[in-house]
Amino acid sequence: MSARWRRLAAAGCAALLLAGCASLEAPFSRHLESADARAHDCAEWFVGLDARVAEAGVGDAQDARVAGFPYLRASRLLAALRPLAEANDQALQALAERMLALDQEARRYEIMNLPPGRLAEGEAIERTRQCGQLLRGIDMAVPEARRALLERAHVPDDYSTASRVLGLYALTRFAFASGVRRNEAEMREAFAREPATAAAIRYAPPPVPRPARVAAILENSAANPLGIPEPSERELADLLAAYAPSFEVGVKADFDRFGALRWMRTGLGVDAGDLAVYTHPAWTRYRDRVLLQLVYTIWFPERPPEAGGELYAGRLDGLVWRVTLAPDGEPLLYDSIHPCGCYHIFFPTPRARPLPAPDATEEWMFAPQSLPRIAPGERPVVYIASGTHYIERVGVTRGSDSLARYELRPYNELRSMQRFGPGRAGAFGDVGLVAGSERPERFLFWPMGIASAGAMRQWGRHATAFVGRRHFDDADLIEKRFSLQLDADTP
Repeated sequence: MSARWRRLAAAGCAALLLAGCASLEAPFSRHLESADARAHDCAEWFVGLDARVAEAGVGDAQDARVAGFPYLRASRLLAALRPLAEANDQALQALAERMLALDQEARRYEIMNLPPGRLAEGEAIERTRQCGQLLRGIDMAVPEARRALLERAHVPDDYSTASRVLGLYALTRFAFASGVRRNEAEMREAFAREPATAAAIRYAPPPVPRPARVAAILENSAANPLGIPEPSERELADLLAAYAPSFEVGVKADFDRFGALRWMRTGLGVDAGDLAVYTHPAWTRYRDRVLLQLVYTIWFPERPPEAGGELYAGRLDGLVWRVTLAPDGEPLLYDSIHPCGCYHIFFPTPRARPLPAPDATEEWMFAPQSLPRIAPGERPVVYIASGTHYIERVGVTRGSDSLARYELRPYNELRSMQRFGPGRAGAFGDVGLVAGSERPERFLFWPMGIASAGAMRQWGRHATAFVGRRHFDDADLIEKRFSLQLDADTP
């Protein structure tokens, strides 16, 4: 083992102390000792790259690293597909290929966000790509490595069991559950009222019709061993535009004007002169099907203090809106959170029948309003309150309902943005939290086990329940809570 590797390994271990140097576990450790010069050099490359990223604090937390496989990362969907990969070699290879793609994507942003001059960006990205493919090819040919991959390809939840133990969660959860029920009752009352529109501005998406062949796009793009609908870049852009909602926002001050996230002189802020809605695909499992979801995120400069205090106030706020599509392309249901993971609300259509909660105490499924079946040419209108940015109601509109139009942007832009000065940085820290967006509520809610409750979070890091355990991207989130009518012609 070279002195150079020892130095890099020590630096990597120090940086990854909380992970217990998991990246150096077998099978990766065998590559470091390999007589194959290419495998050995690639292993050293990943150790050195991890050390540089950790030292600079520019890690990307959207997807989870896999112990012993530093060239792979897992999402909750891919982790849920492991049983399929256990029984099918093609599915296993497809799973590893997608995990490799997640890591290469994350590492591209990490490399871009390194301080200028640390690495030649283009060469580093290409070296990472080549080394990831090489090591994956070697490991997937070894039965022990394949078994280790299936055992370790999981995503830890975003709850701290230690905090819950220290906070006497078994007892305090009842008080928190009572508070959740009061909040839900208040929101039901708000939904029963007509939204205030006197000072509201409606923002509409670009006028793009729903593609005529949505069902064919979804079917053809799911013709892979894992059955994941993966439309082409052009098809996905068309779908995101066609299913985008209108937002009607109560505007009393600048804190109600959403826009593009920017690095400014004072830190991360919102440019309300640039009407941006950030989009990306997601997926959920229902029985033996993987369903495509479309996600839309808007950002406000802040949530201002209310008359009752500043418990929930702080820099940056937002809204995440998601539509789950049936295989025929019709929306099955919608749901929404704030980027803190708070205020998870469902809006089922007649093709989604709610299922009862297994535990009356647990936060399960709050649906204050259902929606009709959304036909081609129609889209939801999301009414958003001033200040709190709570959803007050959802309606349906058709045609060009506003001259104020927003632009759709890739959510991945937020993972690496130009700083106000030299260099680049992502909006989210290396643990997936937006620095400076902390809320006073974190001092009250910590016994529920959520780190910095109320702070803005990166996709994949949204714990959405104080009582129970629930994530916005759980692969079985929808299946547990709804009976879906996947075939529109089947009652």
